[in-house]
Parts: sequence; C-alpha cells; structure tokens
Amino acid sequence: MVRVVGTVSRGLRCPIIHQGDNIVDIVVDSVIKASEVEGFSLNDKDIVSITESIVARAQGNYATVDHIATDVQEKFQDDTIGVIFPILSRNRFGVCLRGIAKGAKKIVLMLSYPADEVGNHLIDLDTLDEKGVNPWTDTLTEKQFRDLFGYNKHAFTGVDYINYYKSLVEEYGVECEIIFSNNPKTILDYTKSVLTCDIHSRSRTKRILRENGGEKIYSLDKILATSIDGSGYNEDFGLLGSNKATEDSVKLFPRECQPVVEAIQKKLKEKTGKLIEVMVYGDGAFKDPAGKIWELADPVVSPAYTSGLQGTPNEVKLKYLADNTFSELEGEELKEAISEFIHNKGEDLVGAIESQGTTPRQLTDLIGSLSDLTSGSGDKGTPIVYIQGYFDNFTDEK
Repeated sequence: MVRVVGTVSRGLRCPIIHQGDNIVDIVVDSVIKASEVEGFSLNDKDIVSITESIVARAQGNYATVDHIATDVQEKFQDDTIGVIFPILSRNRFGVCLRGIAKGAKKIVLMLSYPADEVGNHLIDLDTLDEKGVNPWTDTLTEKQFRDLFGYNKHAFTGVDYINYYKSLVEEYGVECEIIFSNNPKTILDYTKSVLTCDIHSRSRTKRILRENGGEKIYSLDKILATSIDGSGYNEDFGLLGSNKATEDSVKLFPRECQPVVEAIQKKLKEKTGKLIEVMVYGDGAFKDPAGKIWELADPVVSPAYTSGLQGTPNEVKLKYLADNTFSELEGEELKEAISEFIHNKGEDLVGAIESQGTTPRQLTDLIGSLSDLTSGSGDKGTPIVYIQGYFDNFTDEK
C-alpha cells in the first residue's frame, strides 16, 4: 500500500508521577501499552519525548522559599541587591522573588521595558513612540513610568506585574525600589551587588556588570546550584527553568537527565528490538503572534537526548524543485525526478539554493517545540509524546 501519512505526534497518558517513582519503567511501560491499545507499531528512529516536569518530579527536585532565601543571604549578606531583568510570570518567577526578598534587606528591582526577555509586555511600542520614550536610552523611576503609562494589566494573565512583584518583596518587610531600564549598567548607580535574572542573555549581562564596576554579580543559575539544607538543586541551571509548585516552593529543572534518556532507550531496545530515540523537553521555542510571547522560558529546550537527535535537518525544498529545477515535468515524471534528487542529495546542504527556507534549526529544538505543542501545558495529561516519521521524506513508502 502506498504511504499517505508523514510525521505523526501522539500525546501519551501515564500515571501521575511522584517523588521516587521509577521514571524509566513508567515511560517504557506507557509507550508499549499505548502501542498495544491504540494499535500502532513501534519502529526504529521513532522518538519518545518526555516533559522535564515528570523527570524532576520523580527526582523530587524541589526547593522552598527558605532554601532560596538562605542561598541569597549567604551570597549577598546585608547588601542592597539589584534584581534585574526578571521575566513577568507568576509561575516562573513569583516564588523565586519571594525567596530572594526573604534573603534581602533592600531590593532595587530593574525591569526591562516595553517587554521582558520572552515577550511579556508592560506596554506596547506604539505607546512608547506616542510618549517620546526611548527604551534603549531612557531610565524611568516607578513614578515616571506610572505618570507616562498609568496602570496596565498583562493581556493574558490580567496581572499588573509592577504592583504584583513589589507586593511580593514588601510582604517580607523589605524595601523595594522599582526602576525601568534595558541597560545593565544602570543598576550600578544603585548598588554593586546584582542578581541578574535574564535567561538567555545572562552571560553578556554579567560580563557588562563586571567590566563596569560590579562587585557581587550572580545570575539565577548560581542560586540553588548546590543543595541548601537538603533542598533540590541543579548544578547547571540553578533556579533557571523552575516552576511554581506551591505558594512556598518551586520545582527545579531536572538534573542528570542523560542517564535517564539512555536507560529508556536501552530498555525499549530490550523489550521491542527497536532503536528509538529519546529526549527530555521543556519549553518549545516558538513565538505567539497575538501576545508576542516567545515561549522559551527554560534555559534550553532539551537538557538531554540520545545521539540520534544531534544536529540539524538536511532537507531540500520540494516546492523549489517543482517550480524551478523540474518545472517542465508533471505527474509521475515529476515525482520520480524529485525522488531521485532526494536520494542523491549531499550530506551538507547549508547554503544550497535547493534548501532555502528549510529552517535548519537544531533537531532537539524543533522536536521539543512539536512535543510542547502536542502535550500542552494544561490538563491533557500527556507528558510523554511519541513521534513517528520525523526522519522520513518524500521517497519513503513504508
């Protein structure tokens, strides 16, 4: 029978994961059960994608406000702490800020504007233009910001993040001064002790601060990089990638994920005879066109993956071949010509005109985005994603 389906992505249900559960056995058993119940076969080069959340839950990788506060206090002592460039998120940063505040004497909170690093807007660009404000050069106090722009709530959450973040700090009796700037050096006019909370630009931010007189300079990946009084931790990412668990605790990004994906691959091979690729994924890497939010609030899309998922796609653009190289052909002749071209394509098509527009991003970023969209972030209950046909092309008939 002629094949008529390409890539298929299935969200798989599994038991609710608790600390101490054997994540390898649960994933393997869930995949095999799903294939039996739904009647699909398991094949070489299929992909099992597992959300980072269930790995961290099985590890019990949690920390409390008090753990965060202890680490912050040990690093900054009684200094005024500049907390700069946090993302605007109750889930991602609210509990973290409470912990930071509990470990501080005074905080100067510097927010980027008009939006945070991942696209959550305090105000829109048109309003900045209307008021004659240049976000790349102008520093605003809280009063100046309010006088210019008033009180605005986030379009999706309905939260005024300026008030919300200030209230979290003041809840602990800690003075909180808020300023708005996109220049890291601005904070050094207020304090030389800085906790930079940006995700993907953190290395550059720390370099700029150190080169311009910053003294105690840390980023969120250095908070809870080791266990504090028995807490969870992440040696690579610290608080980056953490999510709210309760009002007083966070679930950290999972650690030591590589042994997990390799163990799952090995056990699937033993049970099915198939070499299936495995990865752990967090946020996908895509942007919402309405809210302008770039989804990637985790430090990486995938903290661990098996070797078959390394690299980028090496694909040609079918419509280019049809419209140009083989424009004089139709029907079966066109199909055969394109198939032959694909069979003989080079191993590295970077820069080739036939590959333009094929988005040669990292495979794990592409697959992680597909997985995140498949599993969702709500109540679907499918933290395991099974992907088939991802590495197939137009010439594959089986």
